[in-house]
Amino acid sequence: IYVSGALSMWGDRMWHFAISVFLIELYGRNLLLTAVFGLVVAGSVLLVGALIGDWVDRNPRNKVAHASLFIQNVSVTVCSIVLMLVFSYKQWIEQIWDGWLTVVCYTVVIVLADVANLASTALTIAIQRDWIVVITGYNRGHLAGMNATMRRIDQVTNILAPLAVGQVMTLASNVVGCGFILGWNVVSLIVEFFFLSRVYRIVPALSVKPPGADVEEACLQGTQALPLEPSERSLSLKAVAGLPLCFQRLRQLLSTCRDGWTAYYQQDVFLAGMGLAFLYTTVLGFDCITTGYAYTQGISGSLLSLLMGVSAITGLMGTVMFTKLRKAYGLVNTGVISSCLHLGCLLLCVCSVFAPGSPMDLSASSEKHSYPLGGGSNQPLLPDRSSIHWTNNTVLFDNVPSGTAPESYVSIILLFLGVITARVGLWSFDLTVTQLLQESICESERGVVNGVQSSMNYLMDLLHFIMVIAAPQPQHFGILVIISVLFITAGHTMYFLYAQSLISNKSFILSLDAHQWWVYLLKTIVTISTSHR
Repeated sequence: IYVSGALSMWGDRMWHFAISVFLIELYGRNLLLTAVFGLVVAGSVLLVGALIGDWVDRNPRNKVAHASLFIQNVSVTVCSIVLMLVFSYKQWIEQIWDGWLTVVCYTVVIVLADVANLASTALTIAIQRDWIVVITGYNRGHLAGMNATMRRIDQVTNILAPLAVGQVMTLASNVVGCGFILGWNVVSLIVEFFFLSRVYRIVPALSVKPPGADVEEACLQGTQALPLEPSERSLSLKAVAGLPLCFQRLRQLLSTCRDGWTAYYQQDVFLAGMGLAFLYTTVLGFDCITTGYAYTQGISGSLLSLLMGVSAITGLMGTVMFTKLRKAYGLVNTGVISSCLHLGCLLLCVCSVFAPGSPMDLSASSEKHSYPLGGGSNQPLLPDRSSIHWTNNTVLFDNVPSGTAPESYVSIILLFLGVITARVGLWSFDLTVTQLLQESICESERGVVNGVQSSMNYLMDLLHFIMVIAAPQPQHFGILVIISVLFITAGHTMYFLYAQSLISNKSFILSLDAHQWWVYLLKTIVTISTSHR
């Protein structure tokens, strides 16, 4: 499982980094195609996440894993071939059909990349949310250890894989980079297929899925759902049968999505899952937004690369802390401790907004200022390939242009100190909620609920890009920091309420008014902090 997971994560990280760069190169070094790709990927998972999870639940585990693996790798392989042809014959392709063949090629690339991402989502749900639970024999200690190890592998590949493919692209060409990814996916498909098949044979429990009807009835009893009366069921079937076949299929898909979201809301761990989703609405991470802001504040590319490495180390420390805290204080209390640590470190980011050197200026407008990353009418979006480093999520320049250094570096130091240290609590909290989802969801709904959770994560991630679009200037970044901390605080607050709901009734929590809610929250924190379980 570890080897298969490492190969899959390595391929995913290489592909997600490379496709963004390829789309920029294809469209005249413009961000339009990259933005369209990001919107399509997030929107598709948001819409069909429940359907993917339902498909995982309804089919045998080996068929789900093999089908997801095959679709993912074949999509990336075909997409790489298309990209190689476009890069090699771009001028010739642009002359066919008055340039419309180019549009067709762009569409094919984005669609194939999106299909690969959907297949990757299905594979992640199947292996990391279902197989691991069965392999550990539902032993909570072993489950925590496997979750932590998988997350460490993910953290390491998140740094090394983009650097590896970036070096190939920099030293050779985009065509060679596509060929490198193509070869990796072909080899990875064979190895992962063999390893997953072997694991499936070694663990007999993976071949056994409980009868859907029995488990579904048990789950419905647990959530107090009422079955339809025979007459109601008969009328419903007649209504569906009277529709054309395409509408019947559409109605069935919509019903599956609705049932998936309903099942998600009815889970006891609903508030914890929502709390984790809220953490995705943030600019306080090492993505292209934060690193781009750091560049405008006089931070060089080499220093940013170093900071990304340090953040990976703190992320690994979070996985270690998770296993130790869970063993000493229990899973729920581990989430509470991780939440407090995460929020405490992010206070440094809030302080950076008002610290010396902060560019915070709400009266600033885009017409009054020009920035290195904004480009001008005669300035390309990106410099020549020889002057840039390809890193995890952004393009970082060798040297900072003169005149971009702030009056003081106190603000940017506090910002990155908060972001880096907060990753310890962040990844510990992430692992806590992940294991709560694994332990709390009944087996017949494990796929669909995790599919909806993925949809929620993508939805909240979309919100943070909308925030940036609304306030794109460096002078407005402080507002984005404050909004991000508010979303994160709301997410952790939901987790605190979940922790208390293990003792109290969730319906009672949802019925509180604003004043009662805050009083209840304070009592919750005090109660949990004094608990020894």
